[in-house]
Amino acid sequence: MVRKYQVVVIGAGHAGCEASLTCARMGLKTLIITLNADSIARMPCNPAVGGIAKGQMVREIDAMGGEMGSIADHAGLQFKILNSSRGPAVWSPRAQCDKELYSVLMSKSLQNQSNLEILQSEVTSLIVKNGKVHGVKILTGETIDTSAVVLTTGTFLNGSIHLGKMRFNGGRFNERHSTYLSKSLAEDCGLTLGRFKTTTTPRINSLSIDYSKMTEQLGDEKPRPFSHFTKIEQWRKNLKQLSCWLTYTNSKTHEIVGNNLELSSIDIGEVGSKSPRYCPSIEEKIERYPEKTSHHIFAEPEGYNTNEVYLNGLYTGLPFDLQQQMINSIAGLENAKVIRYGYAIEYDYSNPLQIKKSLETKTIENLFLGGQINGTTGYEEAAAQGFIAGVNAGFKVLGKDPLILARNESYIGILIDDITTKGVDEPYRMFTSRAEYRLSIRNDNSDLRLMDIGYSIGLISNKAYKKFKLYKSTLSNIEEGKTKNLPTDENLSPWSLEKANEEVSIHKKYKGYIEIQNKMADKMKKNKDRKIPEDFDYNKIDSFSAETKQRFIKVRPQTIGQASRIYAIKPSDIAILTIYLEKQKQKKRKDVKRNIENKNG
Repeated sequence: MVRKYQVVVIGAGHAGCEASLTCARMGLKTLIITLNADSIARMPCNPAVGGIAKGQMVREIDAMGGEMGSIADHAGLQFKILNSSRGPAVWSPRAQCDKELYSVLMSKSLQNQSNLEILQSEVTSLIVKNGKVHGVKILTGETIDTSAVVLTTGTFLNGSIHLGKMRFNGGRFNERHSTYLSKSLAEDCGLTLGRFKTTTTPRINSLSIDYSKMTEQLGDEKPRPFSHFTKIEQWRKNLKQLSCWLTYTNSKTHEIVGNNLELSSIDIGEVGSKSPRYCPSIEEKIERYPEKTSHHIFAEPEGYNTNEVYLNGLYTGLPFDLQQQMINSIAGLENAKVIRYGYAIEYDYSNPLQIKKSLETKTIENLFLGGQINGTTGYEEAAAQGFIAGVNAGFKVLGKDPLILARNESYIGILIDDITTKGVDEPYRMFTSRAEYRLSIRNDNSDLRLMDIGYSIGLISNKAYKKFKLYKSTLSNIEEGKTKNLPTDENLSPWSLEKANEEVSIHKKYKGYIEIQNKMADKMKKNKDRKIPEDFDYNKIDSFSAETKQRFIKVRPQTIGQASRIYAIKPSDIAILTIYLEKQKQKKRKDVKRNIENKNG
């Protein structure tokens, strides 16, 4: 008998977990398939959540009913607000996490979720009929029927690991890769795949570190949780924060690396794909910035019950012996003992120009992609896409219109708009500098921006939403000076009067600037949201250059705003397109009027 589900999610990393939980919480019978049920929500790189702009996305996911923020609060071992010396618009929460605890808690969340089943297996192909996905085939030969598929494969699609000149297959170290699925995506789904790479750092034993030669990095004195639903005072009492430590590379480190670049898998071309520009290997740093005499290295604990320490900033593809020499050249690490060596990993990804803003593929209906398969990097970027892909897969099954977040209401909207409009030629990472509306899409007001959406989807409970509405009315009263008879913290919890007063203060600080920003946004929106027909024939516009036509045809923008952000598209091209669309609209009106007159005449 063939098993049937409404949604099948492939992959149980950060994107897959958000996607599967979202679909199940929407009441859909959901299956998540993973190569290894012991590796759910693993943190193979830095075991941290949040950071510059990333923390804002985690807060946004949480505001709509996602899981990452809550799990990070319970698995975090150090919490900091980055950019705290600057304005609230760029404050970004970050938490160093216990990586094993994070994985265990997320796995438990999946196991306890009604409507959700977990299956350890490998998907070998997608079943596609008449341009729609209808199911998946797994390694045993079994077929599983489904109405929608969410693909969140991370680094596992044809993953290959590189250590110096050594190369072997793997999705992560000591974990096998997905062997067959890439072929199905290309042949059955018509997707064009490329190759990206990333690197990890060595992990060392904390007992072999001389911390007296390093600078201690403490967590915030009054840490703040990610989740809007975490009861902050109780949480702070139970939180035990661990320190991170700062040291630096030096001339000896650079000499060891620089003299052996030809032995690194990063430099010799054995890994020919592009790596993240903003998370380079130590080899790339030394090669790109020869004038720099040192680079930051952060020694960060990996958990409460382990001695493993993550060397943030020392990403490498050097052979084992050179990694050991490099580490021992750094102050405080002279006698460091390596537990796990760093490595480079190369994997397949799908060009994100092949997906709509709903994250559904343009080639195959009911197939949604989320995470690193779309050419992004980072746990937070993956989780954000997984959440949206899950929502829209669920909406597709339920016959509802997709959820499309705008650039002026969320960082998640910016992320998705960027990759689906401009594509990627290197792994995409989110920054506050990418957000033209960052004054109004802050981490502190993510609930005010997005919780109504989460409630409308059915992911925010009635009880929580009732508290949220009381919090919003409290904000209004404080803004209007009506400070008598305000609710108590007990009634507002998990929100508070302190939070409300802080929010009003921040809003007042930015109010004038936000009004200017919003006027500009409204002006842009008149044309920005104008729809472009999916079958629009760009070849008919003689004023367009051949290059302009090719770029429009490749992206197939859905709106004027999306069209304006395509790489190399000029303002004059947008003006011509807008005029042409208006002429088409007027022509249709005249045709309708003429038909009515002819019919009545």
